[in-house]
Amino acid sequence: MPKRSLVSLTAMMTCYAKHGKLDEARMLFDEMRERDLVCWNVMIDGYTQHGMPNQALLLFRKMLRERIKPNEVTVLSLLSACGQLGALESGKWLHTYMESNGIQINVHVGTALIDMYCKCGSVENARLVFDSIQDKDVVAWNSMIVGYAMHGFSQDALELFNEMLEIGYFPSDISFIGVLSACAYAGLVDEGKEFFSSMKLEYGIEPKIEHYGCMVNLLSRAGHLEEAYELIKNMKIDPDPVLWGTLLGACRLHNNATLGEEIAEYLVRHDLANSGTYILLSNIYAAAGNWEGVAKVRGVMKESGIQKEPGCSSIEVSNKVHEFLAGDKKHPKSKEIYKMLEEINGWLKAQGYTPHTDIVLHDLGERQKEQSLQVHSEKLAMAFGLISTKPGTTITIVKNLRVCSDCHAVTKLISKITGRKIIMRDRNRFHHFVNGSCSCGDYW
Repeated sequence: MPKRSLVSLTAMMTCYAKHGKLDEARMLFDEMRERDLVCWNVMIDGYTQHGMPNQALLLFRKMLRERIKPNEVTVLSLLSACGQLGALESGKWLHTYMESNGIQINVHVGTALIDMYCKCGSVENARLVFDSIQDKDVVAWNSMIVGYAMHGFSQDALELFNEMLEIGYFPSDISFIGVLSACAYAGLVDEGKEFFSSMKLEYGIEPKIEHYGCMVNLLSRAGHLEEAYELIKNMKIDPDPVLWGTLLGACRLHNNATLGEEIAEYLVRHDLANSGTYILLSNIYAAAGNWEGVAKVRGVMKESGIQKEPGCSSIEVSNKVHEFLAGDKKHPKSKEIYKMLEEINGWLKAQGYTPHTDIVLHDLGERQKEQSLQVHSEKLAMAFGLISTKPGTTITIVKNLRVCSDCHAVTKLISKITGRKIIMRDRNRFHHFVNGSCSCGDYW
């Protein structure tokens, strides 16, 4: 292929990938008789940037088989892909490959490694990388601070933030997302308020929606629901559904059905409600024993054709990421997985566990509700992890939605029964289940 043709095709492929047209980009990629490293990097990065991390890793393996050596651009995309998937084994392998093949771990690559390890549940490895970086910039510090915070290691996050200030680094808006999240998870309301005020007063940083979200989470976790509600209503910027969802979730946990209903009505009235709004309101009513309210919400959802977003959980075993949907039977080891689920059910009954059937929105009998809960995606992933790894091995699961109360309670028990550490990354945060307890303190 003439060099000019390769350059023009690469430019076309880059344009397709940039705009999310990955099928068209891949078609061009596959048609190329010759491919240079730039072609591979464009395609791998396209997959990573548009939420197809599995495809990025598969293409990287193909790249290695064709004896194309990656560079810094390649590994930055791949580390992001591993982080999206929670693929710790693949991330570790990539880290080792870099060290063995002379790819320099500078501050940019090091920061990407920190981010990957934190997203994959290994804060310890993230800290080792952080400590090894010679010339840290504020981005590297932020990655470690936010990593500690997302895992609920609040004291570590705050200590590192203070160390960063003492050395002379100027914090950024991301720095404050880390410390505000840390304050929220530790219940440090006054300290969180001080940090929030200092953003503008001391550092000239205008709070963004993410900072308001941290403050709503901080106040909500502490039970200051009315104050959180007032903060949202008086914001200078428009609140997003995530922020409202945080407060609605707090109404459920603090059994404040009155405020929850008021918020839900406001969201519906202003056309801001989504499926999560209705599900949270239904759970609020269920927690308060208001079954008439539950029926009303379910009726509205049915009439409006509102569907709950399907849950999807993934787990990495032997450098391969396995994905599960609720009730999934497509996995090659489906028979063994469901056999393990029955075994788990036996363990739970022996412990006297009662399923949280009140969270099932479908109009089903009690037994059917229990069966529905048994095949949630995270339970399928957990069962697969139990049958596919050695006893004592940590199981890490990534969930696209907030983990439900039943799966959370079941995972706590399984960690106690099996003696395993189970790490779960859901939409809100990381949960570290050890010996029957969770790092979130049952607040998520």
